[in-house]
Amino acid sequence: MGIRHRDGQLFPWPYAISYGTQRVHDADVLVLGGGIAGVWAAIAAARCGAKVVILEKAATERSGAAGAGVDHWQWAADNPASKIPPEEFAQALVDNHGGYRNGISTYVQCASAYETLLELERMGGKVRDTDDEFAGAAFRDDESKLLFAYDYRNRTVLRVWGHDYKPLLREECRRLGVQVFDRVAVSSLLTEKGVPGNRVVGATGVHCRTGAYVVVRAKAVILATSRPQRIWTFSSELRGLTTFRPPSCSGSGYAMAWRAGAEFTMMEKSMRSPFGSPYSYPPYGSGNAINTWYPCTIVDANGKEVPWVDADGRVLSSVAERCQPAQSQKFFIMGGGSSSHPHPGLKQYLGPRPIPDLEQRMLAGEFTPPFYADLTAMPDAERRAIWGVMVGNEGKTRIPVMQTYTRAGFDPARDMLQTYDFLRGHGMREPVLPQERTFGEQGVCGGMLVDWNLMSNLPGLFGAGDLLFGGQDHSHAATSGRYAGARAALYARSVAAADPDPEQVAGERARVYAPLSKRAPGPDWKELNAASARVMQNYCADIKNDELLRLAQIWLDDLERNEAPRVGASDPHQLMRVLEVQDILTCSQMIVAACQARKASSAYLHFNRLDYPTLDPADWHKWVVIRRRGDGVEVGDRPIAFWGDFEPQYRVRHAENAQAMKTGPRKAVAAAA
Repeated sequence: MGIRHRDGQLFPWPYAISYGTQRVHDADVLVLGGGIAGVWAAIAAARCGAKVVILEKAATERSGAAGAGVDHWQWAADNPASKIPPEEFAQALVDNHGGYRNGISTYVQCASAYETLLELERMGGKVRDTDDEFAGAAFRDDESKLLFAYDYRNRTVLRVWGHDYKPLLREECRRLGVQVFDRVAVSSLLTEKGVPGNRVVGATGVHCRTGAYVVVRAKAVILATSRPQRIWTFSSELRGLTTFRPPSCSGSGYAMAWRAGAEFTMMEKSMRSPFGSPYSYPPYGSGNAINTWYPCTIVDANGKEVPWVDADGRVLSSVAERCQPAQSQKFFIMGGGSSSHPHPGLKQYLGPRPIPDLEQRMLAGEFTPPFYADLTAMPDAERRAIWGVMVGNEGKTRIPVMQTYTRAGFDPARDMLQTYDFLRGHGMREPVLPQERTFGEQGVCGGMLVDWNLMSNLPGLFGAGDLLFGGQDHSHAATSGRYAGARAALYARSVAAADPDPEQVAGERARVYAPLSKRAPGPDWKELNAASARVMQNYCADIKNDELLRLAQIWLDDLERNEAPRVGASDPHQLMRVLEVQDILTCSQMIVAACQARKASSAYLHFNRLDYPTLDPADWHKWVVIRRRGDGVEVGDRPIAFWGDFEPQYRVRHAENAQAMKTGPRKAVAAAA
């Protein structure tokens, strides 16, 4: 057993190996995934009095796509300065995606984002300008001392000092007595009597350092394991993979829920990714007038300013105008006009952005690359907010950009920063190859179908964050996690514990450890991942038809049947990677099945079928729902707004959640797991 160094020398595995050891734990609520959604779910469930366990394959203190920080707290329509009520804003978000957005979790976000932020403030998080650093600024509400982004008139998005939010949440878990088991890769959901489709009663996993087998019995399980990456793009030569979500987000939650019989929807949606190519520039470190840097002034190599325009096409002559709706608008949803969100969208919600024809005008000689983010031209308060609050707290910019550049002598009041964002005239680093797609790297994507309790069709299985269909950003993860935690805790109060089926536990144990027995030379996990990605590139990319999808299914099934069983592992970390790629393969099969099921093209889903070319026909304006049934796939559908009216459904559950968190019987403890 050992790790092979690049010079061929073999070093011993640094941790004590305990293959075969089985560790069993009990919980009222089991949370799978310790990212933002997971820790919030655990905190809420613990506040309701539940005994809570978290399984996280990394380290909960900083794990997940948003573990390093957050600068924007999106869609907090419930804050005291907001001019748009949650019902109106949530409906606008849904409408702007052609209906293909999770109205349930979107409304939970719009109605409770500020409420959730206040809870974080009580934990010690900084959420307002208490030092009056920005007193009098247009983006500040002087009464509440809250700072806002994008639309300064309607004030639905907050600027926050979120670089330390994740450690605070981890500490709150510790204070509430939540048992956190880091370095445990979850492998399967356990169902009553071991039958797919039955109530979920726990989960299994394997420790990524010791190899120990972990079993948790639970009355309720919350999946918070994010969305799958590495579906279309993967570099086996380790050239790098630039994504918003960590490449370790392998879709294991999707695969486990699928095997257990859960329903999924919108799995057919994918898009060309501005960050999806293994050869693209890193997503940060260059200037971004889309979000973190919004509304940054952009200039060309000669100092010529790139104009901004609003939804009406009017040229905006000042920074202040970039933060106001157009004359034809009541409000706008987000600034920048990012090509990373290339769905059609609605003009009534389009935010101000740099001119969309910059590339053509550059090629015509009007503008000269390279382009620069000119913070020196910004009003002082805007410059300090962008560089100090936004860049300083966005997880992916604080360390690689603000701290590094500041140490090197960069001064935003004096220096400009070259921006690759606009080198080709696009909002991000496009173009990428047509086959370099992504499963919701940015924007909403498919996931597990849930009801108003955020519970799946499987009793006892809840979802939160990016694992939900139509999930998106940091505050969505926080609010959906908090809401799901309370609903799961209430559910756990109403049911008796059930023992997992011993045969199911033993069968999963045999599956998990099988790669350790592969001694003959065979493919490694990187090769299998690359092979799966190549199948998706060749047969399930931007253009699809029945024959291409049929071939994709054949090749993926072949990889699963003939190649995946040959992939071996020599240590617990490799074992985790093998299990990840097996789940990636399953997620790819789910995507192909959904693509086969939708027999219509859709602009909003970035879905093009040559054999069904009509875009968004009325009879296909619906959710396509898939679930595993035996060895096949069962296809169904749901009306596009199946959730009904927002407020009545939410309000009764929100009241129940608030009461449960207020009266939870378990006392906070100082013990740490």
